[in-house]
Amino acid sequence: MSRWPLWAVLTPGDPARLERRALAVAMPDWDEEDGEELPFEFIAGSGRYHAIVGTDPIDIGAEMQIAEALSLECDEPVYSIERANDPWTVMSWRNGALDVLEDRDPDSLAKSLGCPLPESEKTSDSPERKSLRTVALIEGVRAEKAQRVLEEADDPFPPGHYRFEDTTRGLLISSGTGNIGFADITVSERIPHATVYAVMASPNLDEFFVTVRRGGEGVEEFAQPPGEFPRLRVVSDIKGERSPERILAALGIPAEWFRNE
Repeated sequence: MSRWPLWAVLTPGDPARLERRALAVAMPDWDEEDGEELPFEFIAGSGRYHAIVGTDPIDIGAEMQIAEALSLECDEPVYSIERANDPWTVMSWRNGALDVLEDRDPDSLAKSLGCPLPESEKTSDSPERKSLRTVALIEGVRAEKAQRVLEEADDPFPPGHYRFEDTTRGLLISSGTGNIGFADITVSERIPHATVYAVMASPNLDEFFVTVRRGGEGVEEFAQPPGEFPRLRVVSDIKGERSPERILAALGIPAEWFRNE
C-alpha cells in the first residue's frame, strides 16, 4: 500500500468471509466487473486477527460501520482505528457497543494482535502524515434537533464530543479532535429533507473533499486533488465556488477550524 493507511479494522474471523462482509457493509453497490477499485485492502494476520485498511479520505467512517457490524457476529472484541485526525481514535467494539480507548497506540495494538498495519515504521523518505479534520454544514436543521437525533440513534461518541453552532447558513457540526464519525450521515438519514455538506481537509487545504448528502445518501462529491475512482457524481464547484477557501466561505466554515491549533 503506497499511501498512509487512514483507517483500519482489526477483527477475528475467516479471511474470505471478512472481506465479503466488509464490502457488504461499507460498499454494498461495489462491483468488480464495473472496473471499480477495491475500497480497502485486506491483510491476513498471523493469528486470529486480521486487518482491513483504507487510504481514501472519502471512506473515513467506514471503519466504524464495519467494526460495529462485525462485532455483532463474534464473541471477541473488534477494533476500529481512525488515523486521519490528531489525536488518533481507537475504539473497541463488543456486540455493537463501543468503548473509546484513550491514549492507545494503534500500531502497538495491531502488532499485539498479530496484524501490524502497513507503513507503521516510517522511513526517512516517507511523506509526513497530514492530519485531516471534518466539519459538516447541515441546511434546514437546528442544533437542538440534531442533538436529539444523535441521542436517539445511540451515537457512539459521548456527550460533549461534538460542537454545534447554529448559523445563518445552517448547523455546523465539528469536534475538538476533528473527528465527527458518521454524525453527518445519521442526521441526513433521519432528517431526509436536509442537505448536508461534509468537508474533510488538511490544515493547509491542499487535500480538500466535500461530500453532499440527502436522505442519508451521498449524491455528489468535490475533491482536490481529484480522486482516481470517484464513487459519486463529481462536481467542479460547491455553491458556485471552485477553490477550497471560497467554498468554505460559501458554507460559512472558518478555514482555521482545519488547523491543529
